[in-house]
Amino acid sequence: MSEKIKLKQALVVEGKYDKIKLASLVDGVIITTHGFGIYKDKELCALLRFYAEKTGLIVMTDSDAAGRQIRAYIKQILPKELQSRVLNLHIPQIKGKERRKAAPSKEGTLGVEGISAETLRGLLENAGAQLDGESAEHGGITGGDMYMLGLSGTGSAAEKRAQLAAELGLPDGLSAHALLDVLNSMYTPDSLAEVCGGIFAEREDENGAV
Repeated sequence: MSEKIKLKQALVVEGKYDKIKLASLVDGVIITTHGFGIYKDKELCALLRFYAEKTGLIVMTDSDAAGRQIRAYIKQILPKELQSRVLNLHIPQIKGKERRKAAPSKEGTLGVEGISAETLRGLLENAGAQLDGESAEHGGITGGDMYMLGLSGTGSAAEKRAQLAAELGLPDGLSAHALLDVLNSMYTPDSLAEVCGGIFAEREDENGAV
């Protein structure tokens, strides 16, 4: 089995099956648009703007009308100065259907999940994706960790999430679930506990015991 590609940029795909396929190839942040769900998801749009600024984005949607619309929308929601930090990777148009589907797509072509791993790997390696020599250690943070750190399930959780987001330069108003996904791309449970301890202890010193 080939080693995973270590990406600096966040990779954007349409659905969960695309994410599952790419997760077997990529060591990095993978974000799903939930198809056209991106149109009504302000939190997701804020995350895309965050990653566009911090790491850059690789957009790999299907090569059909829906995929093109989603690409155009991502460009639309980004400030002009961040649009150059988006790399669009276009999968080849191959006739067929995915095994899990009863019928092919409207245009009769395979989506990202149906493209071979070799082809997807070649696209990422040859089309300008930024590769990391070494991947930073991260992941493994659970909902239980979030609760123990006071970031969910308590009366002050929303306030603590806002403090943490402000210190880390993350979008405002992230839910506990969305924040969990972002933190897993940045920290381990131990390193997150250390960061939170420093931030919340400093705030307590400024305002007195909470």
